[in-house]
Amino acid sequence: MEIGCQPEENIVSSFDEDCVLGDVKDMRLEAEAVVNDVLFAVSQMHVSQSLNSASDVAYINVETREGNQYCLELTEAGLRVVGYAFNQVDRDLTTQYHETVYSLLDTLSPGYREAFGNALLQRLERLQKQNGQ
Repeated sequence: MEIGCQPEENIVSSFDEDCVLGDVKDMRLEAEAVVNDVLFAVSQMHVSQSLNSASDVAYINVETREGNQYCLELTEAGLRVVGYAFNQVDRDLTTQYHETVYSLLDTLSPGYREAFGNALLQRLERLQKQNGQ
């Protein structure tokens, strides 16, 4: 699936910059930023409109490049898989929290790792050309 996103622009994370309200993060805003950061490296990713998000929790649906679907929960503790289909929360599922979306996707998707690595390489090559080396 072709994504209209420039991967080299998304290598540097920005999802913590604009998501803080006072000393409390708004997870709905942070979830949108998470999606924007890694959309180039997955088949689909969006904040769930069906599941109730709040200032302390948000749900993100992601489909990896391998075609696997997950529902992710984003809280102050981090991100974790809570379901194996879009908009599905299995309360009995106990999965590990990941501090970053990069760490979580790295464990779930070899295609993500490859796409991220390729985007990083492209950016480094572009920087090298700009510096005339």
